[in-house]
Amino acid sequence: MSSEAPRGRDRKREPEPPPPGGVLWSLAGDVRALLMLPAALTLQVARPAVGAGVDDHSVFRTDPWGRGERSLRSLQLWVYGGEEAAEEGRRLRKLHRTIQGTDARGRRYHALSPANYAWVHATGFPIYRHGTRYLVRPLTEAQEQALYREWLQVGRILGINDRDMPQSIEEFWPYYRKVLADEIEATVVVEELVATDRPVPPPDRGPWPVRLLVKALWPVLFPPLARFRRFVTIGLMPPDAREAIGLEWTDAQERKLRRFCDVVRAVVPVLPERLRYLPYARRARAAHRMRSTR
Repeated sequence: MSSEAPRGRDRKREPEPPPPGGVLWSLAGDVRALLMLPAALTLQVARPAVGAGVDDHSVFRTDPWGRGERSLRSLQLWVYGGEEAAEEGRRLRKLHRTIQGTDARGRRYHALSPANYAWVHATGFPIYRHGTRYLVRPLTEAQEQALYREWLQVGRILGINDRDMPQSIEEFWPYYRKVLADEIEATVVVEELVATDRPVPPPDRGPWPVRLLVKALWPVLFPPLARFRRFVTIGLMPPDAREAIGLEWTDAQERKLRRFCDVVRAVVPVLPERLRYLPYARRARAAHRMRSTR
């Protein structure tokens, strides 16, 4: 990307990504965040307008791995991208300008309508808050407040106006509960994301010998992977959201989830940095250390 500011735009006025050393800086690039993403996506598309947009316009069925890779890259740029963060936000808004149609309730929707665009972003906060309790550790009250402030910063990068997002945690929860009560349902896309019997093409990334091997073994590999995806999607979703969608979760599954998360919480912190953090986060952390030692 060019180092020059876009014509007519004051770079000093660009929304800034969350600060190094903040809560998101620690969470978003940790490999454990990957386990939270399916729950966030499922909660997003449980809003009929969002689900319809994904159903009508996304390639999640034909290119799920590519779409996931692009979404993860985008998320990492919001937090670790520095000057690229705002550019990525503009790219996403441009991408969503033409996404419109009619949802399952017969209502017209547009991806950039404030209610829909803000909801997609807002779901990240309760998912991070809930998921860290299992996979990392419960956030303190101060950390929750910081996480929400930082998530608002990310929202500004995405072009979400402050008036369209609750500006404090105290304002967030009534908004969140109202959407759960009035809007959320098991949309077609939700059902596909938690299904274990819907076909998914094998990954097409990586060296060709690995791709060929995975493709050959995919009929054996996919069923347990699909069951695991459903397990973490429903398990790491906040109980009130799970209930609003109508996703079943048993006490036995909860105990199994806690045992799994106990292992993850013990293993990940002792991994070397190249395995613990995603590439953007790893590079950003290294660059920040270099600047701090100068």
